Amino acid sequence: MKHYMETEILKAKVLIEAIPYIRRFAGSTVVVKYGGSAMVDQQLKRSVIQDIAMLKYIGLKPVVVHGGGKEISALLARLGKESVFVDGLRVTDSETAQVAQMVLSGSIGKELVDALEAVGIKAVGISGKDGRTLTCSKKRDEKGRDLGFVGQIEAVDTALIETLLASNFVPVISPVGADGSGNTYNINADYAASAIAGALGAQKLIFLTDVEGILKDKDDPSTILRTLSRSEAIAYIADGTIKGGMIPKVECCLDGLQKGVKSVHVLDGRLAHAILLEIFTTEGIGTMVTDEETEAL
Repeated sequence: MKHYMETEILKAKVLIEAIPYIRRFAGSTVVVKYGGSAMVDQQLKRSVIQDIAMLKYIGLKPVVVHGGGKEISALLARLGKESVFVDGLRVTDSETAQVAQMVLSGSIGKELVDALEAVGIKAVGISGKDGRTLTCSKKRDEKGRDLGFVGQIEAVDTALIETLLASNFVPVISPVGADGSGNTYNINADYAASAIAGALGAQKLIFLTDVEGILKDKDDPSTILRTLSRSEAIAYIADGTIKGGMIPKVECCLDGLQKGVKSVHVLDGRLAHAILLEIFTTEGIGTMVTDEETEAL
């Protein structure tokens, strides 16, 4: 009985600790970029869906942007089509773009909508093509190489997203866009989330990843940076502290800040309920990136 009471008291303390954060963020928009292991592991998927539902139930306005690179590669392989990458970027011909649209806007998007509806949350799956939410041009790599139908976001029209939010729906957005001629483009989901969060003036942009957060030493989890300012991030990239695959993630964080997001969070999606732990506890569990002038949130 004593152990039971201690457990219940601990639960109450956690709820009390969350009160100032719930009060502070009620009514604000939170964009969650959903990807990595949390999209594959069924228990983690359930945890993420529960977190998004909790955000909605306590008065925040979550918007989900999802990736699906592994799933696209798997379907291409089943179709007998080899996935080609140049410096980590998928080369996307017209057929691959159509497969990406099918996987992202079809199976993955609708599965996430079903999961949210199952926990009582009204959700709608859209792509960046719907309502011309994401208008793109052809993206080339840093060396100017043509990657095919890989999109560079030129404009974000938030009208459809805002209509869904106003009608109490959670928008679930796949990173597929179109150019002025109606050509379909596959877009990097991180940059899609950053652009959408900026256009919405989101309070928070959350990246679910397969790392603990932003590390000073990628091989040592104890070197995690709990907070990181814009100037520190730029300096760490310049001196090589932040390197390799973490650079694009940090650049996405900086891109979000530049576009007007108040704070950007890099979380370990392999940890159950990472979103709630980061937003509603004093310590948090990932890395929060803010402008220098921005008060820690």
